[in-house]
Amino acid sequence: MKEQVCVSSSYSFFFPVFVYLISVPVRVSEYDFYCVYTGSGFVSHDLYLHGFFSASIKLPADYTAGVVVAFYMSNGDMFEKNHDEIDFEFLGNIRGKDWRIQTNIYGNGSTSIGREERYNLWFDPSDDFHQYSILWTDSQIIFYIDGIPIREFKRTASMGGDFPAKPMSLYATIWDGSDWATNGGKYRVNYKYAPYVTEFSDFVLHGCSFDPIEQTSSKCDITESSKVSIPTGVSPSQRIKMENFRRKHMTYSYCYDQIRYKVPPFECVINPLEAERLKVHDPVTFGGGRRHHGKRHHRSRSSGTKANDV
Repeated sequence: MKEQVCVSSSYSFFFPVFVYLISVPVRVSEYDFYCVYTGSGFVSHDLYLHGFFSASIKLPADYTAGVVVAFYMSNGDMFEKNHDEIDFEFLGNIRGKDWRIQTNIYGNGSTSIGREERYNLWFDPSDDFHQYSILWTDSQIIFYIDGIPIREFKRTASMGGDFPAKPMSLYATIWDGSDWATNGGKYRVNYKYAPYVTEFSDFVLHGCSFDPIEQTSSKCDITESSKVSIPTGVSPSQRIKMENFRRKHMTYSYCYDQIRYKVPPFECVINPLEAERLKVHDPVTFGGGRRHHGKRHHRSRSSGTKANDV
């Protein structure tokens, strides 16, 4: 029997609903092949130029190797050659292993420079809902999990146009990332465990919607009227929590990857303590040693983890 991949991209608007994302196998007997629907999701009705975007997410349980769940900002549908993107990506899981989450950033089509960071989670994200948030301003991007900042990415003059600066929509998708997501593609999606269901709730879209025809921002939310506390940056107490999180749970950062980048990208600010911790974790990738077996890195979807308390 032949296998054919059939991509489903059935986006739907989500205001104000409780959303399920499902990836299921379908047998199409009359054509004598096994057809796998490998993606579905939703997208916001409006484009936004900066803001705070958040959702409470519960991931599919059981064996989810190869299943990628993404919550992200993008304008790839409008700017195919020079799109911007800000990503949260869950990279699937094997029973008994830590769940891993990845953050990534592209600006102006700069997909040749992957700005990935990966972390083990200190909880099982399939047991209950947890809040994942993105703060995007003209000078910085901050990722949060349950209100704890886990990554702060600041705009620098050396980046030029590589910082996301064009209006974007909010997306969520679930899709088959077998070739790279879980242990570099070692563990693939097993559709015996389908359907894979991801649940979303408690959405926050706080920002100015952008009219692509008039090229202006309008319908701005007003912080004072919001029932949700909207962050503006990283407070001193939050910075302590962020540094604690990164010390315990960060397992990869592109800034320290000496195999991919002989010289760190211009925007990287090297923290000697982080560099040393990652070198101990993986002396080949982060220490410049010789690799005996190839290790694959993959760009995010646009090219197409539980432990201790923080």
